[in-house]
Amino acid sequence: MDNDFLWWRDGVIYQIYPRSFVDSNADGIGDLQGIRSKLDYLQGLGIDAIWLSPIFPSPDVDFGYDVSNYLDIDPKFGTLEEFQQLVEDCHQRGIRVILDLVLNHTSDQHPWFVESRSSRDNPKNDWYLWKDPSPNGGPPNNWQSVFGGSGWEYEARRGQYYFHMFYKEQPDVNWRNPAVREELVNVFRFWAERGVDGFRLDVFNDYFKDAGFRDNPAKLGLRPFDRQQHIHDVSQPEMMPLLKEIRSVLDSYPQRYAVGETFLGEDQAKTAASYCGSERLHAAFNFSFTHCKWDAGQFLRAIQHWENSLGDDAWPTYVLNNHDVRRSASRYARGEDDRRLKVAAAMLLTLRGTPYLYYGEEIGMRDIKVGRSEIQDPIGKHYWPFFIGRDGCRSPMQWNAAKHAGFSQATPWLKVNPNHATRNVESQQNDPRSLYHFYRNLIQLRKDLPALRQGMFLPLVHEPRYILAYLRQTQTQTVLVALNFSRRRLPLMLSGRMITGQPWKLALSSREDARAELSGTRLDLAPYEASIYAVNE
Repeated sequence: MDNDFLWWRDGVIYQIYPRSFVDSNADGIGDLQGIRSKLDYLQGLGIDAIWLSPIFPSPDVDFGYDVSNYLDIDPKFGTLEEFQQLVEDCHQRGIRVILDLVLNHTSDQHPWFVESRSSRDNPKNDWYLWKDPSPNGGPPNNWQSVFGGSGWEYEARRGQYYFHMFYKEQPDVNWRNPAVREELVNVFRFWAERGVDGFRLDVFNDYFKDAGFRDNPAKLGLRPFDRQQHIHDVSQPEMMPLLKEIRSVLDSYPQRYAVGETFLGEDQAKTAASYCGSERLHAAFNFSFTHCKWDAGQFLRAIQHWENSLGDDAWPTYVLNNHDVRRSASRYARGEDDRRLKVAAAMLLTLRGTPYLYYGEEIGMRDIKVGRSEIQDPIGKHYWPFFIGRDGCRSPMQWNAAKHAGFSQATPWLKVNPNHATRNVESQQNDPRSLYHFYRNLIQLRKDLPALRQGMFLPLVHEPRYILAYLRQTQTQTVLVALNFSRRRLPLMLSGRMITGQPWKLALSSREDARAELSGTRLDLAPYEASIYAVNE
């Protein structure tokens, strides 16, 4: 590995949904001690950082995304001391720690809101977004909640409405209040002082709303929320000075990092890119891959649009999975066949940008099927049967073939996928041809080949139907990535300028009999083959 390695830029980040990773105390819910028990596994996989979905005290109306205390750990996950031990254990293994900060809203049980809602003359009167009713007694404007219904909830004790972009139990804070701003910016300092290396900012571009609370214009859409142009309740210009302030705080600590979850936006890539830079966020998520069909052309267009949207001082991120979307294995794989997943993994881990993995992605975990009575996710309960929620992608990690997949000795909070008897970490570690080993080898390849971390991205097939092929290139090294999205054997024709004085050496392939060297102008790709070749100048 070269001396220029920067963990958040050149490394691989692994998202853990703590409730579902490992349960150490047999209460059916994953916890910090469970995560600590698997750090050797994560180190062996080769990842460089873990991102923990929220672990702060919470009533769990939205499973941790309704925070009631930003400066502590929820008892169901452990203690502040145990978290400190986790950070130290990670650092000893060269693993960084990223926390998920939910700063757009709090829980309605947060002491700030309890005080704010009590009366109009209390010290925290305007810590949230309060407005008088409209002349007809209804909500102050037409803003909707993304989870359904009006975004305004009436509070009789104040005779006013408060705004909530999400559940009514998640009131949005007033970032325009200097006292609120100071408290929330200090959250970064609190955790950075405790060794936290980075922060994932939940729906960060939703922090500010239009100061005049103007109605959103109408547009065509299915749900009421989708029938509005969200120009007044998200992505306000006041966000830019705040990002500069947050970046200044982070830059006062060594190698601290912030990545933002871009919320809404007609063009998400351009919206995300606008918030990245030397005085803004280090990076932001672009979720275009989670919407792509199994189509080489769609993926290439998403990559090129993302690359073209970013400024010179911004860095891409790529993600196939997270806690809010169907797993890529459920979207793309056919049955238990993992060939497509190896193609997707090779793409994710060889592009120019920081790859984010989601727990279980490395063993091809599929979504669980959830019946109505089994739904845990409140969104699923609200929208059933049109949308069953996000439980499918949040099932317990499949460690082995035991009754509860090695996740817990007790009944898990969410059921385990029945396929854990054959699809689990233990079985895949014992199979050198498994998806797990392919991920592990890809991650190691990123460490071994500088071009995969920092090289230019140069597509070879500009209007692909079935083959996605590109070069990653530095001044001293060129890497060829060839991905066949088809179930048919197909040729990749290479231009004469790619033929150098020395042959390309095979670096990694999903195909056991792949050519060890490449020196001609044609590379025949087997169905769903992912092959990587390298040559040094």
